[in-house]
Amino acid sequence: MKRVLIKNARIVNEGKVFDGDLLVEDGRIAKIDKHLSQINSDTHLIDANGKYLIPGVIDDQVHFREPGLTNKATIASESRAAIAGGITSYIEQPNTRPAAVTLDILEDKYKIATQDSVANFAFNFGATNDNVDEIKKINPKLIPGVKVFMGSSTGNMLVDHENALNAIFSESPVPVITHCEDESIISFNFEQYKDRYGDNIPIEFHPDIRSREACLKSSSFAVELAKKHGTRLHIFHISTAEETELFTKEPLDKKMITAEACVHHLWFSAEDYAEKGTLIKWNPAVKEVSDRDAILKAVLDGRIDVIATDHAPHTLEEKLQPYTSAPSGGPLVQHALPAMMEFVRDEQMTIQTLVTKMCHNPATIFKVKDRGFIREGYFADLVILDPSRPWAVNKDNILYKCKWSPFEGVTFRSRVTHTLVNGNVVFDNGKINDSKKGMRLEFDR
Repeated sequence: MKRVLIKNARIVNEGKVFDGDLLVEDGRIAKIDKHLSQINSDTHLIDANGKYLIPGVIDDQVHFREPGLTNKATIASESRAAIAGGITSYIEQPNTRPAAVTLDILEDKYKIATQDSVANFAFNFGATNDNVDEIKKINPKLIPGVKVFMGSSTGNMLVDHENALNAIFSESPVPVITHCEDESIISFNFEQYKDRYGDNIPIEFHPDIRSREACLKSSSFAVELAKKHGTRLHIFHISTAEETELFTKEPLDKKMITAEACVHHLWFSAEDYAEKGTLIKWNPAVKEVSDRDAILKAVLDGRIDVIATDHAPHTLEEKLQPYTSAPSGGPLVQHALPAMMEFVRDEQMTIQTLVTKMCHNPATIFKVKDRGFIREGYFADLVILDPSRPWAVNKDNILYKCKWSPFEGVTFRSRVTHTLVNGNVVFDNGKINDSKKGMRLEFDR
Protein backbone atom coordinates (compact mmCIF):
# COMPACT_ATOMS: atom_id res chain seq x y z
CA MET A 1 0.00 0.00 0.00
CA LYS A 2 1.47 3.33 -1.08
CA ARG A 3 1.93 6.26 1.18
CA VAL A 4 -0.29 9.18 0.21
CA LEU A 5 0.61 12.80 0.90
CA ILE A 6 -2.14 15.39 0.52
CA LYS A 7 -0.71 18.92 0.30
CA ASN A 8 -2.27 22.37 0.56
CA ALA A 9 -5.68 21.31 1.84
CA ARG A 10 -8.33 23.24 3.73
CA ILE A 11 -8.97 20.61 6.37
CA VAL A 12 -12.46 20.53 7.94
CA ASN A 13 -12.64 18.60 11.18
CA GLU A 14 -14.31 18.85 14.60
CA GLY A 15 -15.67 22.33 14.08
CA LYS A 16 -12.51 23.86 12.63
CA VAL A 17 -11.26 24.76 9.17
CA PHE A 18 -7.48 25.07 8.82
CA ASP A 19 -4.82 24.87 6.13
CA GLY A 20 -2.53 21.90 6.25
CA ASP A 21 -1.05 18.70 4.83
CA LEU A 22 -1.90 15.10 5.66
CA LEU A 23 0.16 11.94 5.34
CA VAL A 24 -1.33 8.47 4.95
CA GLU A 25 0.64 5.34 5.78
CA ASP A 26 -0.58 1.74 5.89
CA GLY A 27 -4.16 2.82 5.36
CA ARG A 28 -4.29 5.21 8.29
CA ILE A 29 -3.70 8.90 8.91
CA ALA A 30 -0.07 9.09 10.03
CA LYS A 31 0.50 12.84 10.35
CA ILE A 32 -1.39 16.14 10.10
CA ASP A 33 0.64 19.32 10.04
CA LYS A 34 0.99 22.68 8.34
CA HIS A 35 3.86 21.54 6.13
CA LEU A 36 4.82 17.93 5.42
CA SER A 37 7.49 16.87 2.96
CA GLN A 38 7.93 13.14 3.53
CA ILE A 39 8.03 12.25 -0.17
CA ASN A 40 9.82 9.18 -1.51
CA SER A 41 9.37 6.77 -4.42
CA ASP A 42 6.47 5.08 -2.65
CA THR A 43 4.53 8.31 -2.03
CA HIS A 44 1.46 9.22 -4.06
CA LEU A 45 1.26 13.02 -4.00
CA ILE A 46 -2.07 14.86 -4.24
CA ASP A 47 -2.04 18.66 -4.35
CA ALA A 48 -5.40 19.73 -2.94
CA ASN A 49 -4.61 23.29 -4.05
CA GLY A 50 -6.82 24.89 -1.41
CA LYS A 51 -9.78 22.55 -1.79
CA TYR A 52 -11.62 21.14 1.24
CA LEU A 53 -10.38 17.93 2.80
CA ILE A 54 -13.10 16.28 4.89
CA PRO A 55 -13.59 12.89 6.56
CA GLY A 56 -15.33 10.36 4.38
CA VAL A 57 -19.11 10.54 4.67
CA ILE A 58 -20.75 7.75 6.69
CA ASP A 59 -24.23 7.14 5.27
CA ASP A 60 -26.25 5.46 8.01
CA GLN A 61 -29.15 4.45 5.75
CA VAL A 62 -28.90 2.85 2.32
CA HIS A 63 -30.68 0.08 0.44
CA PHE A 64 -28.28 -1.55 -2.04
CA ARG A 65 -30.83 -4.25 -2.99
CA GLU A 66 -28.57 -7.27 -2.84
CA PRO A 67 -29.44 -10.11 -2.51
CA GLY A 68 -32.66 -10.69 -4.42
CA LEU A 69 -33.35 -7.32 -6.04
CA THR A 70 -30.26 -6.99 -8.21
CA ASN A 71 -32.22 -5.80 -11.25
CA LYS A 72 -32.39 -2.48 -9.35
CA ALA A 73 -28.90 -2.29 -7.85
CA THR A 74 -26.00 -4.32 -6.50
CA ILE A 75 -23.53 -3.78 -3.71
CA ALA A 76 -20.83 -3.38 -6.37
CA SER A 77 -22.69 -0.81 -8.48
CA GLU A 78 -24.00 1.33 -5.63
CA SER A 79 -20.74 1.33 -3.66
CA ARG A 80 -19.04 2.68 -6.79
CA ALA A 81 -21.64 5.45 -6.96
CA ALA A 82 -21.16 6.08 -3.25
CA ILE A 83 -17.41 6.63 -3.41
CA ALA A 84 -17.90 8.94 -6.42
CA GLY A 85 -20.13 10.97 -4.09
CA GLY A 86 -17.67 11.00 -1.18
CA ILE A 87 -19.41 8.30 0.87
CA THR A 88 -16.69 6.02 2.19
CA SER A 89 -18.79 3.93 4.60
CA TYR A 90 -22.42 2.89 4.58
CA ILE A 91 -24.90 1.03 6.76
CA GLU A 92 -27.29 -1.02 4.64
CA GLN A 93 -30.83 -2.02 5.57
CA PRO A 94 -32.27 -5.52 5.98
CA ASN A 95 -35.27 -5.46 3.59
CA THR A 96 -33.59 -7.43 0.83
CA ARG A 97 -34.73 -10.85 -0.46
CA PRO A 98 -34.39 -12.83 1.66
CA ALA A 99 -34.79 -10.28 4.44
CA ALA A 100 -31.85 -10.20 6.86
CA VAL A 101 -33.85 -11.40 9.86
CA THR A 102 -31.48 -14.17 10.92
CA LEU A 103 -27.78 -13.87 11.67
CA ASP A 104 -26.94 -16.42 8.97
CA ILE A 105 -28.70 -14.39 6.27
CA LEU A 106 -27.03 -11.23 7.54
CA GLU A 107 -23.59 -12.85 7.29
CA ASP A 108 -24.35 -13.85 3.69
CA LYS A 109 -24.67 -10.14 2.88
CA TYR A 110 -21.32 -9.45 4.55
CA LYS A 111 -19.72 -12.11 2.32
CA ILE A 112 -21.00 -10.37 -0.81
CA ALA A 113 -19.76 -6.98 0.38
CA THR A 114 -16.34 -8.35 1.28
CA GLN A 115 -15.92 -9.42 -2.35
CA ASP A 116 -17.67 -6.53 -4.12
CA SER A 117 -17.91 -3.31 -2.09
CA VAL A 118 -15.49 -0.48 -2.86
CA ALA A 119 -16.70 1.41 0.24
CA ASN A 120 -16.63 0.21 3.84
CA PHE A 121 -19.82 -1.53 4.90
CA ALA A 122 -22.10 -2.66 7.71
CA PHE A 123 -25.55 -4.22 7.70
CA ASN A 124 -28.41 -3.70 10.10
CA PHE A 125 -30.30 -6.70 11.42
CA GLY A 126 -34.03 -6.81 10.65
CA ALA A 127 -36.63 -7.16 13.38
CA THR A 128 -39.88 -9.08 12.98
CA ASN A 129 -42.76 -9.81 15.31
CA ASP A 130 -41.15 -13.08 16.32
CA ASN A 131 -37.34 -12.98 16.14
CA VAL A 132 -36.34 -11.37 19.44
CA ASP A 133 -34.38 -14.50 20.42
CA GLU A 134 -32.17 -13.97 17.36
CA ILE A 135 -31.74 -10.29 18.25
CA LYS A 136 -30.36 -11.29 21.65
CA LYS A 137 -27.50 -13.16 19.92
CA ILE A 138 -26.18 -10.06 18.10
CA ASN A 139 -22.51 -9.22 18.66
CA PRO A 140 -22.51 -5.43 19.34
CA LYS A 141 -18.96 -5.06 18.01
CA LEU A 142 -19.91 -6.38 14.57
CA ILE A 143 -23.47 -5.23 13.84
CA PRO A 144 -24.55 -1.56 13.92
CA GLY A 145 -28.21 -1.85 14.89
CA VAL A 146 -31.61 -3.51 14.76
CA LYS A 147 -33.94 -2.01 12.17
CA VAL A 148 -37.63 -1.90 13.11
CA PHE A 149 -40.16 -1.04 10.42
CA MET A 150 -43.04 0.46 12.39
CA GLY A 151 -44.76 0.98 9.04
CA SER A 152 -45.23 -1.25 5.99
CA SER A 153 -42.16 -2.89 4.49
CA THR A 154 -40.96 -5.88 2.53
CA GLY A 155 -42.24 -9.33 3.45
CA ASN A 156 -42.54 -10.11 7.15
CA MET A 157 -40.79 -6.98 8.42
CA LEU A 158 -43.71 -4.88 9.64
CA VAL A 159 -43.43 -4.97 13.44
CA ASP A 160 -46.85 -4.04 14.74
CA HIS A 161 -47.38 -6.25 17.81
CA GLU A 162 -46.92 -4.23 20.99
CA ASN A 163 -45.48 -7.19 22.87
CA ALA A 164 -42.87 -7.69 20.15
CA LEU A 165 -41.94 -4.01 20.17
CA ASN A 166 -41.54 -4.01 23.95
CA ALA A 167 -39.33 -7.09 23.74
CA ILE A 168 -37.15 -5.60 21.00
CA PHE A 169 -36.74 -2.27 22.77
CA SER A 170 -35.90 -3.94 26.07
CA GLU A 171 -33.65 -6.76 24.80
CA SER A 172 -31.65 -5.37 21.87
CA PRO A 173 -27.90 -5.25 22.63
CA VAL A 174 -27.40 -2.62 19.87
CA PRO A 175 -29.23 0.61 18.98
CA VAL A 176 -32.81 0.24 17.81
CA ILE A 177 -33.41 2.07 14.53
CA THR A 178 -36.94 2.82 13.44
CA HIS A 179 -38.90 3.66 10.33
CA CYS A 180 -41.87 5.42 11.89
CA GLU A 181 -45.22 5.55 10.10
CA ASP A 182 -48.46 4.23 11.59
CA GLU A 183 -49.79 1.49 9.33
CA SER A 184 -53.44 1.74 10.41
CA ILE A 185 -53.63 5.45 9.54
CA ILE A 186 -51.92 4.91 6.18
CA SER A 187 -54.21 2.01 5.26
CA PHE A 188 -57.32 4.02 6.09
CA ASN A 189 -56.12 7.02 4.08
CA PHE A 190 -55.11 4.86 1.12
CA GLU A 191 -58.50 3.22 0.87
CA GLN A 192 -60.23 6.61 0.80
CA TYR A 193 -58.14 7.78 -2.14
CA LYS A 194 -58.26 4.45 -3.96
CA ASP A 195 -62.05 4.42 -3.79
CA ARG A 196 -62.03 7.85 -5.40
CA TYR A 197 -59.25 7.53 -7.99
CA GLY A 198 -58.55 3.82 -8.47
CA ASP A 199 -54.91 3.10 -9.33
CA ASN A 200 -54.31 6.58 -10.72
CA ILE A 201 -54.20 8.48 -7.45
CA PRO A 202 -52.55 11.85 -8.17
CA ILE A 203 -49.05 11.87 -6.67
CA GLU A 204 -49.71 15.12 -4.83
CA PHE A 205 -51.91 13.13 -2.43
CA HIS A 206 -49.00 10.94 -1.34
CA PRO A 207 -48.25 13.13 1.73
CA ASP A 208 -51.95 13.00 2.63
CA ILE A 209 -51.98 9.20 2.47
CA ARG A 210 -48.68 8.75 4.31
CA SER A 211 -49.70 11.65 6.48
CA ARG A 212 -48.03 13.75 9.14
CA GLU A 213 -50.41 12.17 11.65
CA ALA A 214 -49.12 8.70 10.71
CA CYS A 215 -45.52 9.86 11.15
CA LEU A 216 -46.03 11.70 14.42
CA LYS A 217 -48.07 8.94 16.05
CA SER A 218 -45.45 6.32 15.24
CA SER A 219 -42.41 8.45 16.12
CA SER A 220 -44.03 9.47 19.41
CA PHE A 221 -44.68 5.83 20.23
CA ALA A 222 -41.06 4.91 19.45
CA VAL A 223 -39.81 7.68 21.76
CA GLU A 224 -42.23 6.51 24.46
CA LEU A 225 -40.95 2.92 24.18
CA ALA A 226 -37.32 4.07 24.28
CA LYS A 227 -37.88 6.12 27.42
CA LYS A 228 -39.76 3.24 29.04
CA HIS A 229 -36.96 0.73 28.42
CA GLY A 230 -33.90 3.00 28.42
CA THR A 231 -33.25 2.04 24.81
CA ARG A 232 -30.65 3.64 22.58
CA LEU A 233 -33.02 4.76 19.79
CA HIS A 234 -32.24 6.30 16.41
CA ILE A 235 -35.20 7.42 14.27
CA PHE A 236 -34.70 7.51 10.53
CA HIS A 237 -35.88 10.11 7.97
CA ILE A 238 -37.85 12.70 9.93
CA SER A 239 -40.34 14.30 7.52
CA THR A 240 -42.57 16.65 9.54
CA ALA A 241 -42.19 19.81 11.57
CA GLU A 242 -44.16 18.24 14.41
CA GLU A 243 -41.71 15.35 14.79
CA THR A 244 -38.74 17.68 15.22
CA GLU A 245 -40.21 18.71 18.58
CA LEU A 246 -39.69 15.18 19.91
CA PHE A 247 -35.91 15.66 20.07
CA THR A 248 -33.59 17.63 22.32
CA LYS A 249 -30.67 19.99 21.71
CA GLU A 250 -28.41 18.47 24.36
CA PRO A 251 -24.88 17.34 23.41
CA LEU A 252 -24.80 14.19 21.32
CA ASP A 253 -22.89 12.17 23.89
CA LYS A 254 -25.72 12.80 26.38
CA LYS A 255 -28.50 11.61 24.09
CA MET A 256 -30.25 8.25 24.23
CA ILE A 257 -32.64 9.24 21.43
CA THR A 258 -31.27 10.61 18.17
CA ALA A 259 -32.73 11.44 14.77
CA GLU A 260 -31.82 11.58 11.10
CA ALA A 261 -32.88 13.84 8.25
CA CYS A 262 -32.56 12.73 4.64
CA VAL A 263 -31.31 14.77 1.73
CA HIS A 264 -34.63 14.56 -0.14
CA HIS A 265 -36.61 15.93 2.81
CA LEU A 266 -34.19 18.85 2.96
CA TRP A 267 -34.21 19.51 -0.79
CA PHE A 268 -37.69 18.75 -2.16
CA SER A 269 -41.18 19.78 -1.05
CA ALA A 270 -44.76 19.05 -2.08
CA GLU A 271 -44.42 21.80 -4.67
CA ASP A 272 -42.06 19.54 -6.64
CA TYR A 273 -44.59 16.74 -7.25
CA ALA A 274 -46.00 18.63 -10.25
CA GLU A 275 -42.64 18.37 -12.06
CA LYS A 276 -41.07 15.24 -10.59
CA GLY A 277 -44.14 13.05 -10.08
CA THR A 278 -43.48 9.56 -8.72
CA LEU A 279 -39.71 10.06 -9.10
CA ILE A 280 -39.87 11.76 -5.70
CA LYS A 281 -42.28 9.26 -4.16
CA TRP A 282 -40.62 8.31 -0.88
CA ASN A 283 -41.77 6.80 2.39
CA PRO A 284 -42.13 8.87 4.52
CA ALA A 285 -43.44 11.31 1.95
CA VAL A 286 -41.89 14.62 1.01
CA LYS A 287 -44.27 17.13 2.59
CA GLU A 288 -44.75 20.91 2.73
CA VAL A 289 -42.19 23.71 2.40
CA SER A 290 -42.83 24.47 6.07
CA ASP A 291 -41.83 20.90 6.98
CA ARG A 292 -38.68 21.14 4.89
CA ASP A 293 -37.74 24.40 6.58
CA ALA A 294 -38.45 23.00 10.05
CA ILE A 295 -36.28 19.94 9.38
CA LEU A 296 -33.38 22.16 8.30
CA LYS A 297 -33.83 24.28 11.42
CA ALA A 298 -33.71 21.15 13.58
CA VAL A 299 -30.53 19.99 11.82
CA LEU A 300 -28.91 23.34 12.50
CA ASP A 301 -29.95 23.66 16.15
CA GLY A 302 -28.98 20.11 17.11
CA ARG A 303 -32.31 18.38 17.48
CA ILE A 304 -31.62 16.31 14.36
CA ASP A 305 -28.20 14.72 14.48
CA VAL A 306 -27.50 13.08 11.11
CA ILE A 307 -27.97 13.79 7.40
CA ALA A 308 -28.24 10.60 5.33
CA THR A 309 -29.65 9.42 2.01
CA ASP A 310 -32.08 6.50 2.37
CA HIS A 311 -30.67 5.57 -1.03
CA ALA A 312 -33.30 3.17 -2.41
CA PRO A 313 -33.09 2.65 -6.18
CA HIS A 314 -35.80 1.26 -8.43
CA THR A 315 -35.79 0.95 -12.18
CA LEU A 316 -37.15 3.93 -14.10
CA GLU A 317 -39.81 1.67 -15.60
CA GLU A 318 -41.03 0.81 -12.10
CA LYS A 319 -41.03 4.44 -10.94
CA LEU A 320 -43.08 5.62 -13.91
CA GLN A 321 -45.99 3.26 -13.19
CA PRO A 322 -49.32 4.57 -11.84
CA TYR A 323 -49.31 5.68 -8.21
CA THR A 324 -50.47 2.40 -6.67
CA SER A 325 -47.79 0.40 -8.52
CA ALA A 326 -44.88 2.86 -8.46
CA PRO A 327 -42.54 1.89 -5.60
CA SER A 328 -41.26 4.43 -3.08
CA GLY A 329 -37.59 5.36 -2.94
CA GLY A 330 -34.88 6.78 -5.14
CA PRO A 331 -31.10 6.78 -5.70
CA LEU A 332 -29.07 9.42 -3.86
CA VAL A 333 -25.57 8.34 -2.74
CA GLN A 334 -23.68 9.86 -5.67
CA HIS A 335 -25.35 13.25 -5.29
CA ALA A 336 -25.99 13.69 -1.56
CA LEU A 337 -22.75 15.48 -0.67
CA PRO A 338 -22.84 17.85 -3.69
CA ALA A 339 -26.49 18.59 -2.88
CA MET A 340 -25.69 19.45 0.73
CA MET A 341 -22.78 21.59 -0.44
CA GLU A 342 -25.39 23.79 -2.12
CA PHE A 343 -26.63 24.64 1.38
CA VAL A 344 -23.05 25.60 2.27
CA ARG A 345 -22.66 27.71 -0.86
CA ASP A 346 -25.97 29.47 -0.12
CA GLU A 347 -24.83 30.11 3.48
CA GLN A 348 -27.72 28.12 4.93
CA MET A 349 -25.23 25.80 6.62
CA THR A 350 -21.53 25.93 7.41
CA ILE A 351 -19.08 23.39 6.04
CA GLN A 352 -18.34 22.46 9.67
CA THR A 353 -22.01 21.61 10.27
CA LEU A 354 -22.15 19.53 7.09
CA VAL A 355 -19.14 17.51 8.26
CA THR A 356 -20.58 17.13 11.74
CA LYS A 357 -23.90 15.79 10.48
CA MET A 358 -22.61 13.59 7.64
CA CYS A 359 -19.27 12.35 9.01
CA HIS A 360 -18.73 12.86 12.75
CA ASN A 361 -22.19 12.19 14.18
CA PRO A 362 -22.92 8.89 12.41
CA ALA A 363 -19.56 7.64 13.71
CA THR A 364 -20.38 8.82 17.23
CA ILE A 365 -23.95 7.50 17.33
CA PHE A 366 -23.00 4.02 16.16
CA LYS A 367 -19.58 4.06 17.85
CA VAL A 368 -17.85 3.30 14.54
CA LYS A 369 -14.28 2.34 15.34
CA ASP A 370 -11.52 4.70 14.10
CA ARG A 371 -13.57 6.45 11.40
CA GLY A 372 -15.58 9.61 10.84
CA PHE A 373 -12.87 12.08 11.93
CA ILE A 374 -9.54 13.35 10.62
CA ARG A 375 -7.34 12.16 13.46
CA GLU A 376 -3.89 10.64 13.51
CA GLY A 377 -4.25 6.86 13.83
CA TYR A 378 -7.71 6.77 12.29
CA PHE A 379 -8.40 5.02 9.00
CA ALA A 380 -7.71 7.29 6.03
CA ASP A 381 -11.28 7.61 4.77
CA LEU A 382 -11.00 11.04 3.17
CA VAL A 383 -12.67 13.23 0.55
CA ILE A 384 -11.33 16.21 -1.36
CA LEU A 385 -14.10 18.64 -2.34
CA ASP A 386 -13.80 21.43 -4.86
CA PRO A 387 -16.42 24.04 -3.82
CA SER A 388 -16.16 25.98 -7.10
CA ARG A 389 -16.23 23.45 -9.93
CA PRO A 390 -19.77 23.20 -11.33
CA TRP A 391 -21.18 20.13 -13.03
CA ALA A 392 -24.61 19.13 -14.29
CA VAL A 393 -26.24 15.80 -13.45
CA ASN A 394 -27.14 13.85 -16.58
CA LYS A 395 -27.55 10.25 -17.67
CA ASP A 396 -23.98 10.11 -18.97
CA ASN A 397 -22.45 10.70 -15.52
CA ILE A 398 -24.94 8.79 -13.33
CA LEU A 399 -23.31 5.68 -11.84
CA TYR A 400 -26.36 4.01 -10.26
CA LYS A 401 -27.38 0.76 -11.90
CA CYS A 402 -30.87 2.20 -12.40
CA LYS A 403 -29.32 5.08 -14.44
CA TRP A 404 -31.61 7.86 -13.26
CA SER A 405 -31.58 10.49 -10.54
CA PRO A 406 -34.13 12.91 -9.07
CA PHE A 407 -31.37 15.51 -9.52
CA GLU A 408 -31.13 15.15 -13.31
CA GLY A 409 -30.80 18.60 -14.83
CA VAL A 410 -29.47 20.16 -11.61
CA THR A 411 -26.12 21.93 -11.76
CA PHE A 412 -24.13 21.53 -8.55
CA ARG A 413 -21.45 24.10 -7.83
CA SER A 414 -19.22 21.67 -5.91
CA ARG A 415 -17.80 18.29 -6.78
CA VAL A 416 -15.83 15.45 -5.25
CA THR A 417 -12.40 15.26 -6.87
CA HIS A 418 -10.81 12.48 -4.77
CA THR A 419 -12.03 9.78 -2.41
CA LEU A 420 -9.76 7.63 -0.27
CA VAL A 421 -11.01 4.48 1.46
CA ASN A 422 -8.61 2.92 3.96
CA GLY A 423 -5.82 4.96 2.41
CA ASN A 424 -6.51 3.77 -1.13
CA VAL A 425 -7.35 6.38 -3.77
CA VAL A 426 -10.54 4.81 -5.14
CA PHE A 427 -11.87 7.89 -6.95
CA ASP A 428 -9.73 10.43 -8.78
CA ASN A 429 -11.44 13.09 -10.92
CA GLY A 430 -14.02 10.76 -12.38
CA LYS A 431 -11.88 7.62 -12.51
CA ILE A 432 -12.78 4.74 -10.20
CA ASN A 433 -10.26 2.22 -8.92
CA ASP A 434 -12.29 -0.70 -7.60
CA SER A 435 -9.35 -3.11 -7.33
CA LYS A 436 -9.21 -2.39 -3.58
CA LYS A 437 -12.27 -3.35 -1.56
CA GLY A 438 -13.69 -1.72 1.54
CA MET A 439 -13.65 -3.17 5.03
CA ARG A 440 -16.32 -4.35 7.41
CA LEU A 441 -17.03 -1.64 9.95
CA GLU A 442 -16.35 -2.42 13.59
CA PHE A 443 -17.99 -0.78 16.57
CA ASP A 444 -16.41 0.33 19.87
CA ARG A 445 -18.95 -1.23 22.22
